[in-house]
Amino acid sequence: MNKTRLEAFSDGVIAIIITIMVLEIKVPHTTDLDSLYALLPVFISYLLSFIYLGIYWGNHHHLFHAISKITSGVLWTNLNLLFWLSLIPFATGWMGENHFAPITVALYGVALLMPALAYYILQTLVVKNHLHPEAFEQAHQKQNVKGQISLVCYILAIAMAFYYTPISGILFVLVALMWIIPDKNIEKVFSENN
Repeated sequence: MNKTRLEAFSDGVIAIIITIMVLEIKVPHTTDLDSLYALLPVFISYLLSFIYLGIYWGNHHHLFHAISKITSGVLWTNLNLLFWLSLIPFATGWMGENHFAPITVALYGVALLMPALAYYILQTLVVKNHLHPEAFEQAHQKQNVKGQISLVCYILAIAMAFYYTPISGILFVLVALMWIIPDKNIEKVFSENN
């Protein structure tokens, strides 16, 4: 399969996910500012999810920029990632509509944890199939630190949701800030070894 086709499909799915999320923000039936204030939790959850999807989109681009062919394993692991990303609108809407209730924040944490694991699997497969073992280790080690910190933060956020949800929110924001600039380490290793 041509990587351009996979990238275009992935871009389209992510665009649809974002569209679904924004459609969940219901227009108020009144014109007073209080009606907008009532939508603040919905907007905050949308904003955070939009940032996360943008991060995945950017890192996905950099990961696939570095390779030339798509194997069936990469195709299926990419679909696995898109599946988990497609569940983010549900978790986002539920959390925002219920004003960050503990169970909704915990589910949102799971909705962020699962794509992180799926991306890790995809990245590992891509790098392993396209680099020599030494270069694979070099690329993987550079990416691993942020990935491991993210996973720990998500797990802590899920647990903390049942005790004090603002800590969960802070952890979600910290992970997003850590990844806001797309990671180009794997792309650099690919260019150095090709």
